[in-house]
Amino acid sequence: MTNKLAERLTQSRVLLADGATGTNLFAAGLQTGDAPELWNIDHPERITKLHQSFVDAGSDIVLTNTFGGTHYRLALHNAGHRVAELNIAAAKIARNVVDNALRPVLVAGSIGPTGEILAPNGPVSIADAAAAFKEQAQALKDGGVDVLWIETISSAEEIEAAVTGVADLGLPIVYTVSIDTNGRTMMGLTANDTVKICTSLNTHISAVGTNCGVGASEVVAAVKNLNTASDTFGVKPALVAKANCGIPEYVNDEIVYNGTPELMARYAEQAANAGATIIGGCCGTSPEHIKAMREALDAWQPAPTPTLEEIESELGEVSVGAKAQLAGDLTVAGGSASGRGSRTSRRRKKT
Repeated sequence: MTNKLAERLTQSRVLLADGATGTNLFAAGLQTGDAPELWNIDHPERITKLHQSFVDAGSDIVLTNTFGGTHYRLALHNAGHRVAELNIAAAKIARNVVDNALRPVLVAGSIGPTGEILAPNGPVSIADAAAAFKEQAQALKDGGVDVLWIETISSAEEIEAAVTGVADLGLPIVYTVSIDTNGRTMMGLTANDTVKICTSLNTHISAVGTNCGVGASEVVAAVKNLNTASDTFGVKPALVAKANCGIPEYVNDEIVYNGTPELMARYAEQAANAGATIIGGCCGTSPEHIKAMREALDAWQPAPTPTLEEIESELGEVSVGAKAQLAGDLTVAGGSASGRGSRTSRRRKKT
């Protein structure tokens, strides 16, 4: 099949992905604890409106509303038997929006973690997880996605399972990890580890990157480390940056993100200078933020890779672990870059 992602990357210096799914759906009425994926059937017009808002803001890639679309995650909402129905519906909604756009826009099928701990550390085998990822990916393909976008992963085992599950479907594959614990994922992966996994998968990976996490500064630092790792291992996937919109804060019993459109615009420029060629926003990122990022990237002229001092002065503090990795020390571990405690295996839905 045609690799539409590769084609678009040859045509543009940087592709702009979309913003948050969950945050914007909460604003549209989704309640805490509800499965966003059910809205693909129950409220398709609201999902259409969200995708359209990002296309209108300038996104080149929109992700389907399927982050929790494996049977493991859907089973928590008594919908484990609806994998094909909900994922096909989501892909078709996004497909309809981009097919009516006045410029090329890609549909990426969002595939989030199972929420389970995989063997050897947990009860779910890699083979069983791979089968779940394949079931979801097949439905996304049947619905018409252009790319399979595996995101917010924390462990090497789950990357292996996801890529193994989707590898024979003939679509470009992207995977991103969430670096949120002192320059590492919750399960200890560094940016170096994330790229190294490419070399052992026996499958072409179109893009690798980081999403969610702590904030824009940590994502730009991670992109710098991913770029260095790409050189180290001699692999050159496109690099993805999809940062949260600033840092989450509790305001009136609600989580809000403190990133302004101006901050996200500067983040987009720094991420591009650090080597990312696919840049978007994760939790808290609205169409307004994406519009500012579009304007910044349209005016962007390549500049030297941002220094640590430039990242911190414009985007905020970088964790000790990420700083150490920038200096070539991959041994620093432990602690949370945000000061938050550790997370459970059933990590929250992307917001």
